[in-house]
Amino acid sequence: MNIVVIGLSHKTASVEVREKLSIPEARIESAMQTLSSYPHIEEVAILSTCNRMEVYIVAKDTEHGVREVSQFLSDWSQLPLHKLRPHLFILLHQDAVMHLMRVSAGLDSLVLGEGQILAQVKNTHKLGQQYKGIGRLLNRLFKEAITAGKRVRTETSIGTGAVSISSAAVELAQMKVERLGDCRIGIIGAGKMSRLLVQHLLSKGAEKIAIVNRSMARSQELANQFPNAELELRPLSEMMETIAGSNIVFTSTSSTEPLLNKVKLEAILEPHQSLMVFDISVPRNVDSDVNELENVKAFNVDDLKAVVAQNQESRRQMAMEAEGILEEIVVAFDNWLRSLETINTISSLRDKIESIREQELEKALSRLGSEFAEKHQEVIEALTRGIVNKILHDPMVQLRAQQDIETRRQAMQALEMLFNLDTKEQFS
Repeated sequence: MNIVVIGLSHKTASVEVREKLSIPEARIESAMQTLSSYPHIEEVAILSTCNRMEVYIVAKDTEHGVREVSQFLSDWSQLPLHKLRPHLFILLHQDAVMHLMRVSAGLDSLVLGEGQILAQVKNTHKLGQQYKGIGRLLNRLFKEAITAGKRVRTETSIGTGAVSISSAAVELAQMKVERLGDCRIGIIGAGKMSRLLVQHLLSKGAEKIAIVNRSMARSQELANQFPNAELELRPLSEMMETIAGSNIVFTSTSSTEPLLNKVKLEAILEPHQSLMVFDISVPRNVDSDVNELENVKAFNVDDLKAVVAQNQESRRQMAMEAEGILEEIVVAFDNWLRSLETINTISSLRDKIESIREQELEKALSRLGSEFAEKHQEVIEALTRGIVNKILHDPMVQLRAQQDIETRRQAMQALEMLFNLDTKEQFS
């Protein structure tokens, strides 16, 4: 069984490509069912965020499994394989394991050390269990990755400061204006990213913030988290009116189609009115043609790289500390994974010796007579179990602890031959 990850990220693909691969949570179940139906895929988990789309699988055959996932991604994105393939990365075995650890710890994020990705990894694990895509191996892998993410944030300072896409967007906005407190700010959407936007805007001195959302109840929930702020809540029907009255607009919705384009903004903006739009959604909420408007400046998630670069150097040392923690967890996971190879042999050996013990015990008790047997059966039972456990202890410990794969397999083959064991597949 081989652990493999196939995907793309902000490092390998532009937002134009990433948004074509994005899988909204409502469609994760059907995507996982499709992938699970392929003949060479045993387990599957899908991590789809603004900056990455990754499919983790346990494959019966690595080459065929990779081919099946690649074709799925091509079909989903409607991009021919020859156009999609240059953007994909494929990591196998221990490299795939380390990659998920780094992702969970925020070391592979656009904003080094960002905290939101850990919650997204947790959600991927939850959905994988809920939709029965995750089995024994990926379940253990994602649990270890979540532990890794928590440890890195607890044992290093990598999570301090601006560590989310939302905070980087606010930092970029702050770089573009003299004072955020003088700006009228509109936020389209009221989800987690918008909550973080409000949090960072308030910390930077912003005062005039309007929230536009389809659900007013959701907007009110967001506003309730900031009781000391005077947030203006508006329905979606007033979106264009809100934008027309704003200096800065942030968009963060789950819409799969652009909400704003050149024609819509042209219709509401005065001839010399300037506007900055920060689109932190994938798929994008703002069409790229808005940049054709002279007084409109639009930024998407890829534009945040300049802001992130300023923070990278100070975090580099903390990232090195984090890598040490991850190495430790990967080694532990690898040892567990390799020990699975021994399960069939150990289980068969224990079953065979236990069967012999029970047969010989029954013979002995029948010879001793019923009166003796009833009185001393517990003692004799414990005695024979103790002997069996002590005989099996060293071979089992040595077999599990053997680091060299070939030596371990030779030892298993020797045991299977010497004891005439019938081993069966027990990974399911």
